[in-house]
Amino acid sequence: MTQVDDVAGAAGPVDGPAWTGSSTAAFEHATSVIPGGVNSPVRAYGSVGGTPRFLASAAGAHVTDVDGRTYVDLVGSWGPALLGHAHPEVVDAVQRAAARGLGFGAPTTTEVELVDEVRARVPAAERVRLVSTGTEATMTALRLARAWTGRDKVVKFAGCYHGHVDALLAQAGSGVATLALPGSAGVTAAVAAETIVVPYNDLDALRTAFAEHGGSIAAVITEAAPANMGVVPPLPGFNRELRRLTSEHGALLVQDEVLTGFRVGPAGWWGLEGAAEQWAPDLLTFGKVIGGGLPVAAVGGRADVMDQLAPLGPVYQAGTLSGNPVATAAGLATLRLADGDVYARVDAAAARLRREVSGALVQAGVPHAIQWAGSLFSIVFGERAAAEGARDYAGVQASEHWRYAPFFHALLDAGVLAPPSAFEAWFLSAAHDDEVLDRVVEALPGAARAAAEATRPE
Repeated sequence: MTQVDDVAGAAGPVDGPAWTGSSTAAFEHATSVIPGGVNSPVRAYGSVGGTPRFLASAAGAHVTDVDGRTYVDLVGSWGPALLGHAHPEVVDAVQRAAARGLGFGAPTTTEVELVDEVRARVPAAERVRLVSTGTEATMTALRLARAWTGRDKVVKFAGCYHGHVDALLAQAGSGVATLALPGSAGVTAAVAAETIVVPYNDLDALRTAFAEHGGSIAAVITEAAPANMGVVPPLPGFNRELRRLTSEHGALLVQDEVLTGFRVGPAGWWGLEGAAEQWAPDLLTFGKVIGGGLPVAAVGGRADVMDQLAPLGPVYQAGTLSGNPVATAAGLATLRLADGDVYARVDAAAARLRREVSGALVQAGVPHAIQWAGSLFSIVFGERAAAEGARDYAGVQASEHWRYAPFFHALLDAGVLAPPSAFEAWFLSAAHDDEVLDRVVEALPGAARAAAEATRPE
C-alpha cells in the first residue's frame, strides 16, 4: 500500500489487481488495456496457441501462476535467472539498494562496480556504457560504428535478433547479399536499405557483400551464438573469420552477447571462443544476466571507439534510468555469485536435459536434432534436421516446427513451462538439480508422443 494514506483511501489500494482468479481472466482483462494482452509478443503464446500463464511468483527452478499452479521453469525470464529465481542474496542486495533510494539521476558507485566486474570477466570490453535494454545497447553500438567509420550500411545475418532497432528489423531480399526490405510495419524502406542481410554461417555471402558494398559497410553485427531462431551455433572458425574480414575491409565487428553474455560462461561466448583464439570484436553488447532479472544492459569494447560517446565524444547517448542503483545492485550480486561451480551445475543440468529430451523423442519415433551452444539448446524437428541439423535461418524454417505446439502443451499440462516457441532457447539455472530435472524427465514421454502424433497444418 502507498504511504500516502489519504490518496489510497480515495483511489483504492494500489498494490492489488483489478481482477482475481485465473490466467484466463487476467488475459481477458489484459487484452482490453494492453495491445495483444502482453508487453512482449512471445508472451502471447502466438506460435503455440492457448492462454498465456500469468505468473505470480518464482523461486529457484519454479514459477507459480495466478491460478496457484507451480511449474518447473525452463524459460528463466529468457536468460537472466542464471542462479535461479529470487536468489536470497540477490533479493537482499536489491532490498538494501531500494531502501537507499530507487534512483538518483546521478552517478553511483554500484554502477562503477558492475562495470569493473564486466571488464574483469571480458577484457575485450575496455570501456563499458550501461543502458537499460539490449535494444538500446545494439542501437548505441551501431551509432558508434557509423560515427567511427563514416559509413552508413550494416550487415546482419538472417535469423539473428538484435532488439527492435528499426534498421535491424529487416528481412533478406531475394539475393545472397541484397539490400533488405522492412521486416516490421513502421520501418521505412530507406532505413531498411541501410541493412544488408546475409545467411548465417555463410562466409561466401559475407565476402560477396563486402565485394559489392565494402566501402559503405560500417559494421557486421552478429549474435555470438544465435539463440533467437532456436539455437544455431556458429560453425568452427566462423566468428574468427568475421573478425578477419571486418578488419580487412575497415568495418567494425559487433558481437551481440545479450543472450550468451555471462550465461554460457563467465565471459560469455567470447570467453569460450575469442579469448582462446586471441581475437576480439570491436564492440560487444550485453543484457539479461548482467541485470540479474532487472533492466540492465551494456555496450562495451575498444577504448578508442567507446570514447566517442558523449560527454567525451560526438556520439550522443543518454538514459535517465541507465545504471539505476537498484538494477545494478541485482546485476552485481548475480555476477559475484556466478562462480565456476554455478556454471558447472548449469552446464551439467543442460547436458542431462538435452540427453533426456532426445531420448524421449527417439523412443517416440520423432526425427529431430538437439542444437546447443554452451548451456543453451533447442529442438529442430524433421528428417532433414535429424540428418543435417540447421545451420541457418532457412534450415530452421524448413523444419517441422509445427510439432512443437503439442509438445509444449503436453509439458505444460504436466507442470513444466518450456519456452512458448520452437524458435527460442531453453534456459536452465543452478537451481535445476536432479530432483527438479526428474520432474521434467517424467513429463517428456507424453510430450514426445504428442509431437509424434502432430499433423502438418493445411
